Amino acid sequence: MKVPKQLRAYCLVCKKHTVHSVRQLRKGSARPLSWGQRQFARVMAGYGSQPRSEQKKFAKTAKKITLMLKCSACGKSHPRRGFRAKGIEITE
Repeated sequence: MKVPKQLRAYCLVCKKHTVHSVRQLRKGSARPLSWGQRQFARVMAGYGSQPRSEQKKFAKTAKKITLMLKCSACGKSHPRRGFRAKGIEITE
């Protein structure tokens, strides 16, 4: 799916429609000292396999893609609601 590099959208800070630059939101690295990561490390330590079985079948064929919009006037960013697509291409 092709997405334009810039589009007009409503800015929550400026309270009006302005030109926004578009980028794809990617997952950040997990914090190693968060509660979930500490529990996961404790379960994975020692002998044995995964704490729960791996998923063999998937019901969905595409992941949800979230776009980050950055306002050209004030510079604030906000996400746009995710949609399903196999992949996106940010074009002119």
